[in-house]
Amino acid sequence: MAERQTPPTRYYDDLVKGFPSMEGKTVFITGCTSGTGLVLAKTCGSLGAHVVMLNRPSPRADAALKAMTDAGYDAVLVPCDLSRFASVRAAGAALRERYAASGCDVLCNNAGIMGMPDEATVDGFDTQMQSNHLSHFLLTHETWPLLETAARLRGEARVVNHSSGARNQPKRPLMARHLQAYGGKLGGDRFPGIAKWVRYQQSKLANLLFTYALHERASQRPGNRVKALCAHPGPTDSGLQAKTTATRTSGFIDRILIRRVLKDPNSVEDGTSGIARCCCEPGLESGTFYGPVTMGKHGPAVLMPEERDPSAESMLWDESLKATGVTKFFG
Repeated sequence: MAERQTPPTRYYDDLVKGFPSMEGKTVFITGCTSGTGLVLAKTCGSLGAHVVMLNRPSPRADAALKAMTDAGYDAVLVPCDLSRFASVRAAGAALRERYAASGCDVLCNNAGIMGMPDEATVDGFDTQMQSNHLSHFLLTHETWPLLETAARLRGEARVVNHSSGARNQPKRPLMARHLQAYGGKLGGDRFPGIAKWVRYQQSKLANLLFTYALHERASQRPGNRVKALCAHPGPTDSGLQAKTTATRTSGFIDRILIRRVLKDPNSVEDGTSGIARCCCEPGLESGTFYGPVTMGKHGPAVLMPEERDPSAESMLWDESLKATGVTKFFG
């Protein structure tokens, strides 16, 4: 079989040319050792932002930080393992201490894992749901005071979540069980292996619904200037797929699905366009969603139609509070 060619970058370079300076701003990014997270980190760094790389400690995290600093960007690494709530809380405490005075202008909840086995984290939750949504919910709570500080000092702050086209593939409503401590009991890994993709779909749908739920609740707070936005990358060969096919439960169907998804993909840079717009572009409204509008095909990040589900948003909020042990999200 012929080796898959790296797709060309069609949109990103022109997009970035239109972004203003981010001098004086601080950007927190999860999952930025590679892929869209690292592209975003480099973009924000090139625009003059101070970039906080929230990654699980690893040689890859160290290498990503070195790539940033070698390029002359202002970046630091703060350990944050999204598979453990204790690590997220520790990262939150470190961030609140270090950035109490200056705040955080952008929190980009970018990190994600895909197609993982049906296993529980140490906290009892599905590995994909905890890493992709629940820990980001907790991190947003932990850093909310910093977002409010930046908004007070510089006019606004943003929470940016990263969803996926898989939020509707397969088409399933959000199920409370997937947000509860049923890790390892959510369909298993037996042939044909569809359950792992349902678990992934649930986590990426949660990313979008969390954005809407956060927007609704934050906008009701007097004087709120913290925006909630979301993006999806479209089909993007970011390296996430390779990690999926390397798992012990990966099979023939996984490889077929991934080849189909990546038939006409974005480059990693173009796949970053949505979160880059949400993080860097002035004038975007809270509660909006950006990404390629054509399913399964490369394209620029544009404003997407709303995909609201108030009942599911409310359920997600309540279950996420219970799962993370947060009693007052906004402090």
